[in-house]
Amino acid sequence: MSTYAPPAPVAGTAPARALRSRWAALGVLSTGMLMTVLDGSIVTVAMPAIQNDLGFSPAGLSWVVNAYLIAFGSLLLLAGRLGDLLGRKRMFLAGTAVFTAASLLAGFAASPGVLIAARFLQGVGSAMASAVGLGILITLFTEPRERTRAIAVFAFTGAAGASLGQVLGGALTDALDWHWVFFINLPIGLAALLFALPALPADRGLGLRAGADTAGAVLVTAGLMTGIYAVVRVEQYGWTSAHTLGLGALSLALLAAFAVRQTKARTPLVPPRVLRSRTVVAANLIQMLMVAALFSFQVLVALYMQRVLGYSAAATGLAMLPAAVAIGAVSLGLSARLNSRFGERTVLLAGLGLLLAGLGLLVRLPVEADYVTDLLPVMLLASGFGLALPALTALGMSGSDERDAGLASGLFNTTQQIGAALGVAVLSTLAASRTETLSAAGDSPARALTGGLHLAFGVGAALLLAALVVAATLLRGSRRTS
Repeated sequence: MSTYAPPAPVAGTAPARALRSRWAALGVLSTGMLMTVLDGSIVTVAMPAIQNDLGFSPAGLSWVVNAYLIAFGSLLLLAGRLGDLLGRKRMFLAGTAVFTAASLLAGFAASPGVLIAARFLQGVGSAMASAVGLGILITLFTEPRERTRAIAVFAFTGAAGASLGQVLGGALTDALDWHWVFFINLPIGLAALLFALPALPADRGLGLRAGADTAGAVLVTAGLMTGIYAVVRVEQYGWTSAHTLGLGALSLALLAAFAVRQTKARTPLVPPRVLRSRTVVAANLIQMLMVAALFSFQVLVALYMQRVLGYSAAATGLAMLPAAVAIGAVSLGLSARLNSRFGERTVLLAGLGLLLAGLGLLVRLPVEADYVTDLLPVMLLASGFGLALPALTALGMSGSDERDAGLASGLFNTTQQIGAALGVAVLSTLAASRTETLSAAGDSPARALTGGLHLAFGVGAALLLAALVVAATLLRGSRRTS
């Protein structure tokens, strides 16, 4: 019978060596997070160059993103549970190795089919590594104040990676070529593997007999994959098409069957105890709403800068750099202390309020904007993400114990990816539809596109308002961490 050997809890008065070991492990986990997030944003900047070089059709080009998103989003929950069963360190190492090898394949891709296959494999590797990252972190940092600081560092890495990817993607594509947006992952991945071996704690896992629900795994993976596929194809088929409605219904049926299965299985993939915490459920719902809303910031603001203001790819990345700096300053310098003093709920509400103010400013963005007066304030208000994400991460992992840390981590990442997919589908479709309407009415291309983006920013603001309402009502009584 398999036994589980978790790392020993470490108190706040642990010896210096143990403390250094934990922070070294955090460095490895953050490097893995950086690589995953960096890849997601760096590729978007290089898409035009990829299309020109490999001969992608406009519809085919979307699969450079979709193939990754479908694999990543649908496998996170399964990968998180397998990490609990087989060992989280083993899952992180395997996922990082798969992602690094797939990046090499993507960099050498000479045809659309090879690149799409490589991107799918990158999504598989990212799911394996990302799903267990938070689970490892919360088992290493058991003292509340230290855990709060560690989560702030981990969250900052993800936020900074998104902005850094846009700057680096533009620079690499302009200075070298698009192949290097994938080759850049090789040194990062190899470094993560090299340092992970000694830095991450060894854990044997619970063993497959403790939760090998094969039928449940097939149902949830198929349901998520079908649902995400339906969402990312909305722009081509439309929301009311037979394609979208049929696949949506199939996805819901598969997920409903999975839910029923979990109440009857002897060893469920998602034990019902994981979802009994109102705080955990609310945190995942808030994250889905917040990430969907912030798609309008990260992607659509970049589109506005390039197609309306005429910025180059590199200039766009530099223009968004203040957002990364603001997020980093808040998440690393303030969020841990604020969470400890005021509690995660209060800090989350403040962060969501700042983000809502930022999207509110974007709703009135003029066609001929001045960066300092019209865009820089929005970049600075993005600091709210540096408050919201660490608080939300702590709340989302608050209900997990040693047995389910990987599963809770996978669930938290899954809702993030579902939010991203919904943001892409809903906001980009609304913006495109509104732009077409304004163009048909005689508006100039720049004015029509800006009008379409106004609608997307407004809907994003409404999603953030909904997240605020959920946080204010369902997170009542959320405790402080000190």
